[in-house]
Amino acid sequence: MLGPMSTLDNFVAGLSFPLDGFQREACEVLESGRGVLVCAPTGAGKTIVGEFAVYLALAQGTKCFYTTPIKALSNQKYHDLVDVHGAEAVGLLTGDNAINSSAPIVVMTTEVLRNMIYANSPALQGLSHVVMDEVHFLADRFRGAVWEEVILGLDPSVRVVSLSATVSNAEEFGDWIATVRGDTEVIVSEHRPVPLHQYMLVGGRLFELFDRKSPPHGRRQVNPELTRYIKQRALLDHDDRDSGRGHRGRGDRRHRRSTTMPRPRLIQLLEEDALLPAIFFIFSRKGCEDAFVQCVRSDLNLLEPEQVSQVDEVVERHLTDLSPGDAEVLGVEQWWAGLRRGFAAHHAGMLPMFRQAVEELFVRGLTKVVFATETLALGINMPARSVVLERLIKYNGEAHVDLTPGEYTQLTGRAGRRGIDVEGNAVVLWTPEVLPDRVAGLAGARTFPLRSSFRPEYNMVLNLIHRLGVEGSRHLLRRSFAQFQTDRTLVGQARQLDHARRRLRKTDAELIAAADKAGLDPGIGLDDAGDERPGTDPYAGFLGYLTLREDIRRAEREERFTRRIENENAVAEDLAALKRGHVIAVSSRRHRGLAVVLLPAEQHLDPRPLVLLEDGYTTRVGADDFLNPPQVLGNLRIPRDADTKSGRGRRRVAELLASSGITRPVGRQSKRRRQTGGDSEVARLRNRLRSHPIHKQPGLDKLFRLGEQRNRLVRDVASLERSIDERKSRLEEDFDIVVAVLRELGYLESDGRGGLQVTPTGDVLRRIYAETDLLVAECIRAGIWHRLSPVELAAVVSSMVYQSRRDTYGGGIDSMPGSKTVREALAETLAVWQATNEVQARHSGGSESLVTAEPDTGFCAPISAWAAGRSLDEALTAASAGGNLLSPGDFVRWNRQVIDLLEQIRNSVGADDPLAGTARRAVKSLRRGVVAAELE
Repeated sequence: MLGPMSTLDNFVAGLSFPLDGFQREACEVLESGRGVLVCAPTGAGKTIVGEFAVYLALAQGTKCFYTTPIKALSNQKYHDLVDVHGAEAVGLLTGDNAINSSAPIVVMTTEVLRNMIYANSPALQGLSHVVMDEVHFLADRFRGAVWEEVILGLDPSVRVVSLSATVSNAEEFGDWIATVRGDTEVIVSEHRPVPLHQYMLVGGRLFELFDRKSPPHGRRQVNPELTRYIKQRALLDHDDRDSGRGHRGRGDRRHRRSTTMPRPRLIQLLEEDALLPAIFFIFSRKGCEDAFVQCVRSDLNLLEPEQVSQVDEVVERHLTDLSPGDAEVLGVEQWWAGLRRGFAAHHAGMLPMFRQAVEELFVRGLTKVVFATETLALGINMPARSVVLERLIKYNGEAHVDLTPGEYTQLTGRAGRRGIDVEGNAVVLWTPEVLPDRVAGLAGARTFPLRSSFRPEYNMVLNLIHRLGVEGSRHLLRRSFAQFQTDRTLVGQARQLDHARRRLRKTDAELIAAADKAGLDPGIGLDDAGDERPGTDPYAGFLGYLTLREDIRRAEREERFTRRIENENAVAEDLAALKRGHVIAVSSRRHRGLAVVLLPAEQHLDPRPLVLLEDGYTTRVGADDFLNPPQVLGNLRIPRDADTKSGRGRRRVAELLASSGITRPVGRQSKRRRQTGGDSEVARLRNRLRSHPIHKQPGLDKLFRLGEQRNRLVRDVASLERSIDERKSRLEEDFDIVVAVLRELGYLESDGRGGLQVTPTGDVLRRIYAETDLLVAECIRAGIWHRLSPVELAAVVSSMVYQSRRDTYGGGIDSMPGSKTVREALAETLAVWQATNEVQARHSGGSESLVTAEPDTGFCAPISAWAAGRSLDEALTAASAGGNLLSPGDFVRWNRQVIDLLEQIRNSVGADDPLAGTARRAVKSLRRGVVAAELE
């Protein structure tokens, strides 16, 4: 007779597929009452473990919170769980939405849970499980600290289910979670249920990236056929250029190949190879839109007639709340036309309703190609058969940087639909800058370490001190993953330091004994503790002699470096001074012989004049083509009608150069050495070396070996000591700086018992979670926003959250459109910002890590228009009038953030404060039209 089924058995019975080994193991850990960290590739199905945590909490009559890093993923997960458990059992909290928040299962962004912990929310009662999806986000330098705050702040009885992409230090991360939360199992799976195949597309040909003969494990070799084909293309292009230059009109255009291909043609190639549906990752919104428009203007059509009506049904449902006027402004007609042909764009600049329509169509197989930014890779359920990467460089908000192996893995992880595709496909488009070896390095890398980004900030410190006191806060900092990683590094470094010191003491003893045997002063004195007593003369004794030799080598290196820099500067100066017709001698690996200058250098930083060599070849020469500064050997008069761009013209000038009678210097050229004066440091040190009593003494080989070994150990000890001193107290130093700023500004005060307590003003700051939290609190305290109307408050508060993608108002606040009251409030806000930053800079020693960003007025005009009841078209026009191009999606997104901060302000000042009423009315004025539709 069979026994009763376990909770896990019941859960599995409701699934349409069996669990993989790692999924079952993780679920068994949860059922046993322990926490779990699951690290698995994108698409491996680790979210099933989170869903079991939900099922387990419902079965036990407790609560489960399911957290995600982004609102779009929270919305998606909410709908997934509602489909399984019903709307009554599931709630949603994202800052924008609050649906059924008292439900036993609530999906939320991680920031919402962090705020609930700080507020000691009653909703935390009865909580048994928290799922932290995409927990590797704690490495994010802007928002990562939130994940650590939650893990550290949850009640010890709560079981944490951490779901992460594959990271190389999973055991280290798991050890930390187990240290701060108790019994936690680490389960790692590197198996992809759908294997990923790597390709490069060169021209119109698709090549496998890796050699099939390479072993499946270890370093895989690049496909030699791919390498050969790229080299052949390079040779063809080179011959093509030579043919076109030397024989005008005879260039073989059949060999001319562009490194880029029109996207419609590229998509057709993918379709022919059965590689659709595909996601094209393009790292800019404009690039996504340009690709979409390029396809719209082509005859590309990827859908069958019967599929078009299904597309129309989905689109009409998503656009129910959109007014006809807004639809025209948003370009719905063209967007819809692309969807009816099977392709779309997807990025943060689009309205969420548009993105959600694209996501649904893609999942249903009604969209075959999506041009997307990397935000699509953050857990949103849109797997494809193939992923296409057009570039391996992206803009990170500050600079264009190379993709990391982790980012490459995250993006290509979208390829391969479980239960549909036999394999996924990652396709990288070849350009001369994208080398196969580099792609292979990204695709084959397995080292993605998770690094903490945790650091104390104003709101965090106030909330910690309010809950835990100063010493409790310090204790929590010491328990952070950041400190855990530092301590682990310090433990290893301390072990190395101890070993180096022991070896140093042993070497000292051997050196002293050997020096005594040779009748020499070892040059080292040790006190009773075995530590070195430094002498007054650094060159005394045998060790002083060794130090003298090392100082000579150092000084010689510095002199050589100085001579090289001076020579390079002299070469650059003379190259920049060359004029048309000057004849010089070139003697390098690439070129040798006479050369005449055709075009002077265009710039002086790295001057490279265009010259013609004796054989009629033209090239630009730079500093690396000369051992010594170029000498003008003569001047050649170049006829004005000489066409040096043609082969005939170059041959004519070469003949003139050959018949000019100018000759190059005879003999092999060598670099001229500058004479070193007798009073140089090297000369002085050499004189001292020759007069040293040990200089000519023979038989000191053992002493030399021991002395050099000792010096290496001394350097190692000093380096380790510096590293340990720099690392061990960084978090607490930052904490002390933040506390000092908060005390000076009156947010913290003495509690009369030797500790600190949060002041009433500090209570306001505790409830402000924006990056500009301190500035917002200072403006509230100064009362400069209290006299504003709801529209004016929305405008001024927008400067606290908005970040321009480029300069907005060249003339500053005074030239900004809007009322005089708004401009005055912004000017006062700016004054508060400057005063606050002065306090921060004084305590932090000028460090920029605590400096608050300057208020940005770029959104004031459009949000003023919107809050005043103007149309979407008028609001977007107000943005462009200020030189600030704003997409509809960005407009809605910034409105959301302003609404969120206004709600924080309303909750922080108290219901009786007039500012709370103004903030409430400002929110109401913003929540309409497309903004209201996206908040429902």
